[in-house]
Amino acid sequence: MANVVVVGAQWGDEGKGKIVDWLSERADVIARFQGGHNAGHTLVIGGKVFKLNALPSGVVRGGKLSVIGNGVVLDPWHLVKEIAAIRAQGVEISPEVLMIAENTPLILPFHGELDRARESQNSVAKIGTTGRGIGPAYEDKVGRRVIRVADLADDATLELRVDRALVHHNALRAGLGLGPIDREALLADLRAIAPEILPYAAPVWKVMNEARKSGKRILFEGAQGSLLDIDFGTYPFVTSSNVIAGQAATGVGLGPNAIDFVLGIVKAYTTRVGEGPFPTELFDADGQRLGERGREFGTVTGRKRRCGWFDAVLVRQTCAISGINGIALTKLDVLDGFEVIRICTGYDLDGTVLDYLPTAADQQARCTPIYEEIEGWAESTEGARSWADLPGAAIKYVRRIEELIGCPVAMLSTSPERDDTILVTDPFAD
Repeated sequence: MANVVVVGAQWGDEGKGKIVDWLSERADVIARFQGGHNAGHTLVIGGKVFKLNALPSGVVRGGKLSVIGNGVVLDPWHLVKEIAAIRAQGVEISPEVLMIAENTPLILPFHGELDRARESQNSVAKIGTTGRGIGPAYEDKVGRRVIRVADLADDATLELRVDRALVHHNALRAGLGLGPIDREALLADLRAIAPEILPYAAPVWKVMNEARKSGKRILFEGAQGSLLDIDFGTYPFVTSSNVIAGQAATGVGLGPNAIDFVLGIVKAYTTRVGEGPFPTELFDADGQRLGERGREFGTVTGRKRRCGWFDAVLVRQTCAISGINGIALTKLDVLDGFEVIRICTGYDLDGTVLDYLPTAADQQARCTPIYEEIEGWAESTEGARSWADLPGAAIKYVRRIEELIGCPVAMLSTSPERDDTILVTDPFAD
C-alpha cells in the first residue's frame, strides 16, 4: 500500500486540515512528524468544527491509529487539555488510538517564558513566534538537555534531566532579567502530569515499522509550511524544525523508502502570518478582498494573515525541495469574481531576473515580483466537485499554475467542506 506525506508548500495555513482529514479516512495510521502546538488544523466534519493543535488529525476518525512522533515537541499540559476538549465533542481518545513516541521532547513552562521574553525584548527584528516555547524546546533537544516522554517514568532520571536543564536556563534567564526556575515546583508539576501522558507512550519507531511491513496505509502529517523550514525557509523568520517531506521518515523512526507519495498543499493565492519577506504581498483593495473572502485569521493566534497573489517561483522551489509528486490546490473559490488575477513568475533583484528566491535575507527583501495576468471569472467555483463544474477561466488558471510550478494538481478543493473536492490523482494508489 502507498504511504503519503502531506506538507504545506507555502508559509502554512494552506488548508492542510481538510486534506489530511479527507485522506485520513482511507489511511490506517496518521502520524505527526514535526512541529508543536503552534500550528493549528481546523476540520469540518458533518457540520461540526474540530480545532486541533498537538493531536494528529486522525483522532476524529474512528478505527485509526494516531501517532505523535519523535520529531514533534510536545507540551504535555496542552495535550491533556486538548484531549479533554476533543472528548467533550464526543470523540473517544485512548492509548489504543493515540501513541506518543517515548523519545518525544517535552515543552516545559520555562520554554514558553523564554520564547515570550526574547520576542518582547528583541529590538532588532522580531521573528513573529507564537510564544509557545517551540523554539526553545528544539534548542534544548539539540543541546542534549531536553526532558523526553520516557524520562517521566523514572524519578531519578527526571531529577537529573531537570537539573541539567536548569543549569543552562537559569543562567540564560538571569541575562534576560527573569528570576530562577522553581525546581521543586517544576518537578511536582511533571510528576503530576506523568500519569496522564505515560499511558500513551510507546516505541513508535517499532510500531510504525511493523505497520508498514503489514501493509498498513500511513499518512504522514506535517505542520506549518515549507517556507518556514529551518534550513530552506525565509530564515530567520522560520519555525525551529524541518518542515519539508524529508523529515517525515526521521520524525517517526522510519527509513526514507517508506515514503511513496508527497502531496503538497498549496493555496490558490499566498498568505503569511508574522514577520519576514513576502514578495507578492498586497496592500490594496485586492489584498483586503482576499483576506476577507478567505477568512484569513490564524487558527492558533487569531492574527490577521498577510495576503498576496500566487507566487509560482516559491511553490516551484518548495516542490523541488520536498520532492512533491502532486499538489492539492485549495481555496480556488476565494478568487471568484476577480476580473484579473496575477501570478508571480519571477523576481527582479536590482535589475537581474531570478527564477528562485535567493538565500540571503537582504536579497529576499529586495526581490520584486514579475507578474503575468490571467483573465478572471465571474461564476462561482464554490462547492465544485468535478472539472465540469468549473468555469473555463478557472481551469485555465489551474493549468497555468501546473505549468509554472512543474507539478500536477492531484486534488482541487473548492470549499472547507471535505466533500467539495475534485480528485485528479489518488495519492494512496499503488
